[in-house]
Amino acid sequence: MTPAADRPYITITADTHAGAAIDMYRDYLDPSYRDDFDAWRGAYKNPSKKLLGKKKTKNWDSEERRRDLAGDGVVAEVIFPNTVPPFYEKAYHVAPAAKPEQYERWLAGTRAHNRWLADFCAEEPERRAGIGLIHLNDVDDAIEDVKWIAEHGLRGGVLLPLPALDDVHLDPLTSPSYDRLWAAIQDHDLVINQHSGQGSPHYDASAGGQMLWVLEMPFMVQRGFCQLILSGVFERFPKLRYILTESGCAWAPGLLRRMDGVHMGMKAGMMGEVQMSSGEALKETPTFYARRNCWYGASFPSPADIQGRDYVGVDRILWGNDYPHYEGCYPYSRENMRLAFADVEEREVRMMLAENAAKLYGFDLEKLRPEAEKLGITPELVRVPLDEIPADSMCPTFQRERFVRARATG
Repeated sequence: MTPAADRPYITITADTHAGAAIDMYRDYLDPSYRDDFDAWRGAYKNPSKKLLGKKKTKNWDSEERRRDLAGDGVVAEVIFPNTVPPFYEKAYHVAPAAKPEQYERWLAGTRAHNRWLADFCAEEPERRAGIGLIHLNDVDDAIEDVKWIAEHGLRGGVLLPLPALDDVHLDPLTSPSYDRLWAAIQDHDLVINQHSGQGSPHYDASAGGQMLWVLEMPFMVQRGFCQLILSGVFERFPKLRYILTESGCAWAPGLLRRMDGVHMGMKAGMMGEVQMSSGEALKETPTFYARRNCWYGASFPSPADIQGRDYVGVDRILWGNDYPHYEGCYPYSRENMRLAFADVEEREVRMMLAENAAKLYGFDLEKLRPEAEKLGITPELVRVPLDEIPADSMCPTFQRERFVRARATG
C-alpha cells in the first residue's frame, strides 16, 4: 500500500469559468423576457470575438471540459461565470454594476445563468461547485436569489458584486442596508466569493487606460475585503465565509497589519486629528476576522504569490488554474505546481491543492481520490523544480518567471 505521504495529490481548481452560449440562455430566461432577448440578440456583437478562438466551447461542453481538466491533472472545479449573460455587454465578473435602467433585464439575465449553471453542475455534481450570481440593487431580490442558489445545489455560493467608486447608485458594502443579505447568506451557509476584475471604475480605452486598469485591479478588488472587515460585517455575522480569488495572498500580511494599525488608533478614540465619528471600533483586530472568516484563491501562483501563507494560515489558501482563460496556467498546471510548490512541504501542498477547497466548498475527497490516483500528480513530480517555462503560455506567472530568468542570465 502506498504510504499516505507518497499518494498522488487530489487537485481541485478553485478558479474556473463557465457559461452558456448566448443562444442557449434563451430557454433559461423567464418566458416574459424572450421577445426582448430575441431583439437584443439580433443586435449583439461580441467585443472579444477575436480572443475566443477554439476555447469558447470549453465554457459549456461538458465532455470537452472534463477531458481538458483531466489532461491538466485536475479532478474537480469551482466555477465562476465567463460568457455574456442575456442583455449584458460583457461577462458578469468584469461588467460594471447594473444601473437602475439596466437592472430589471440584467436580473433576468443573471437568473437565466443561474438556472443554466445548476443544470451544468448537476451533470457532474461531485466535481463541480457552481457560484451563483446576485445583484445589490434590491436587497429583497438578492435574498430571493440567495435562497434559490442554496436550494438548487450551487454550493460554490454567491459572487458578491463590488460597487466601484463611481457606482453612486449603490450603497457601498459598508452600509448596514445589506445586513439582511448577510444574514440570509449566513443562514443558508453559502460562501461569499469575490474575484479579480470586480470593483474597478471606468477607464478609457487608451493604452494608458488599459494599463492602469490592470495595474490598479488588485487594489480595487481588495477594497471589498477591507470593507467587509472594517465595517464589522464579520463581527455581526461570525459564521460568514469569504474568499477573494485570483489574487494570491502575498499582499494580505502587509494590508492586514496596516488595517490593524488603523483599528488600534481608532479604538483609542482618534488617530492623529481623525476622530471616531460614530459607533465603536471593532472588538477584535482586522487580522482576527480575516483569520476566522476569510480565504484566498491563489490562481496560477508563483512562489511569491503564496509567501503570505504563514501569516494568513496555510489552511486558508486554495490553488486554481483559471481554466479556460488564456492568462491561466491551463494546460500547464503541472508546471505551475512545480514552479509554486517545489520547495513547499508536502502536507501544505495537499491543503492548498484540495483539502482547503473541499472544506470550504463541500467536495468529498474520498469520492475524488480514485480519479486523482489515475492522474498521478505525485509529490515526487511536484518536488521537481521547473527548469523550462512553457514557451507558448500567456500566463503572467510564467511570463514574469521567463523575464526574471532572462534578466538573471543577461
